[in-house]
Amino acid sequence: MNCRSEVLEVTVEARQVEEAMLALLHTILLHRSSGKFHYKKEGTYSIGTVGTIDIDCDFIDFTFVRVSSEELDRVIRKAVSEFKDALSGDGMGQISLEFYQKKKSRWPFSDECIPWEVWSIKVNVVNLANEQERQICREKVGEKLGEKVINVVEVINRHEYLPKMPTQSEVDNVFDTSLKDVQPYLYKITYQITDSLGTSVSTTMRRLIKDTLAL
Repeated sequence: MNCRSEVLEVTVEARQVEEAMLALLHTILLHRSSGKFHYKKEGTYSIGTVGTIDIDCDFIDFTFVRVSSEELDRVIRKAVSEFKDALSGDGMGQISLEFYQKKKSRWPFSDECIPWEVWSIKVNVVNLANEQERQICREKVGEKLGEKVINVVEVINRHEYLPKMPTQSEVDNVFDTSLKDVQPYLYKITYQITDSLGTSVSTTMRRLIKDTLAL
């Protein structure tokens, strides 16, 4: 199986990291989740509905849509909070959302996890000097997130591989069934932080972001 890989890149100030990551991760998961499966007999099932909710950002001029599951939101927020805390100053990092399916192995071997789609979000964090720059950044980051969300939807709407719908005995190999109100494909979130940039590179990055945000 070939694993699809998609890369998104955003430049934000520190207070925008959490909202930007939540917007992108939730957008992807909205399209990679279904309602709960209700099996009547092996091979016959109905699918529940997926509720949605609009979320207004506090530090970005942007509103995104996420699955209304509070359980799923808590899991995503925990991962994003850890990522944000690991970033510092003019930091750089990457958070990845990997979808996979399990392949059962014979005892005593553990099940094999086979990735089929990975989304990597590269984050550049910059410090801005004053409120005017922050206001410009608030608007520009909102515009960029809008473009990224459209990009995500376009990629997901392509007719490419998805795990086939499982029988009742196989459902846990394809979907996360631990949540009571939504059923995302099996996924894991990981992140990595790049070492602090050197002074000269950091200064250049600040200049680039200011040029980009200039009216």
